[in-house]
Amino acid sequence: MNVHYLQHVPFEGIGSMESFFKEKGYPVTCTKLYDGDPLPQPDAFDLLIVMGGPMGIYDEDEYPWLKAEKQFIAQVISEKKKVLGICLGAQLIADVLGAKVYKNRHREIGWFAIDGCPELENTLLADVFTQKPNVFHWHGDTFDIPAGAVAVAKSRACANQGFIKDNHVIAFQFHLETTFQSARALIDNCSDELDGSAYVQSESEILSDPQRFLAINALMHTVLEKMASCL
Repeated sequence: MNVHYLQHVPFEGIGSMESFFKEKGYPVTCTKLYDGDPLPQPDAFDLLIVMGGPMGIYDEDEYPWLKAEKQFIAQVISEKKKVLGICLGAQLIADVLGAKVYKNRHREIGWFAIDGCPELENTLLADVFTQKPNVFHWHGDTFDIPAGAVAVAKSRACANQGFIKDNHVIAFQFHLETTFQSARALIDNCSDELDGSAYVQSESEILSDPQRFLAINALMHTVLEKMASCL
């Protein structure tokens, strides 16, 4: 399986997914949009991963590459490639699929449980989120579920935590790929967002238990295994 990912800022890479792909021997390439890298041809990869970033999907004036990125994501989806979006990546996919993306009522940063939706029973993710896992979040925006997609999960702070469409497009608001080191990088670069509001944890709370990162990384690897098995 050939993997390509879109990176929006230097401090948000693919986290624990990198070790998974190395272990499997899957070639991985990257477009660093912030450096002006060109987008590849869709036939160059089997799985596209769209990563997170502090910008919004509507910030095209400040980040003009967003427009071309959205067109690229739409093309890849239309060609029935596997697509995984995380946080901003999930919001970009929602926008491309015609759903509304907007500010969530609450900023959600830190460790909060999600409830898997029963509609997942007939999808690729049927048995992944049955135990109400405590996962890592860092987002202020949310989205409606696109037409024809199935909602993945919800949390107290955010009703729509993700969706899956036609078993080849998966979008998560939350971060299963985050490692202790990548969480540290997020804090170092975006600490101004740690505003002490209702669903925003402190730096010490976020980093207090390194074992939590290993648990979500295991979930991420399960999702990737399932996506790979359907190629």
